[in-house]
Amino acid sequence: MKIIIMAAGRGTRISRHIQGRPKCTIDIDGRPLIARTFKILSEFPGTDIAIVTGYNEQAVIEAIGRHTYTKFLNPFFDVTNSIASLWFAREFIPADDDLIVMNGDLFFEKKVMETLYAEARSPVMLADSSRIKEADYRFKWSGDVLQKYGKDLSNDETTGEYVGLAKISRTSIPAFRQRMHELIDAQAHGKWWEDILYSWVPEGHSVFVKDVKGLFWGEVDYIEDIERLRAEAKHRGL
Repeated sequence: MKIIIMAAGRGTRISRHIQGRPKCTIDIDGRPLIARTFKILSEFPGTDIAIVTGYNEQAVIEAIGRHTYTKFLNPFFDVTNSIASLWFAREFIPADDDLIVMNGDLFFEKKVMETLYAEARSPVMLADSSRIKEADYRFKWSGDVLQKYGKDLSNDETTGEYVGLAKISRTSIPAFRQRMHELIDAQAHGKWWEDILYSWVPEGHSVFVKDVKGLFWGEVDYIEDIERLRAEAKHRGL
């Protein structure tokens, strides 16, 4: 399994509260968030990890520590979005293996990753149907197939919140890679990497959703997220 971790962004919504540090270097459970992620991923045999850095790259490298990985740099992190970061890591996208792409500021219990590893459908994105009113990036799905997506969906339109993890199997990789290049060639470097998958929805290409309701996860977007994650991690013994 190949895994690409997105960790290039500045994190403008929270940056001033954390002294400009990259979000993935924040201490949640006695260690940097990104080090915790690497520790969990290292427990899955055959995992090959790459990380895309940009803003304050050295802080991210120091936080990772001695784990083994391949590093790619998005030098234009201030004027591009994560699709550009993925493009800079394009040589890591496999031709003969499955790929997981994830956000670097994600905290999750190991069962979340186990659920994604076990998924045979492709592409598949993780979401949580227990989060609707407080959802940030919202999904509407029916029969496990994504129908609508975005921050502006109403509560009635929302089935759950996107987790920040997706898996693309080797059978879907050629189309995934081609669409990435098409969007970059169209100068759509301000899009999220997930827009590659979202662009398939209106074309009738099924993008599957796996509900991880009941499993614990969270992203570091706001200062309140840090304290909530610390409290939950301690309470759950994660």
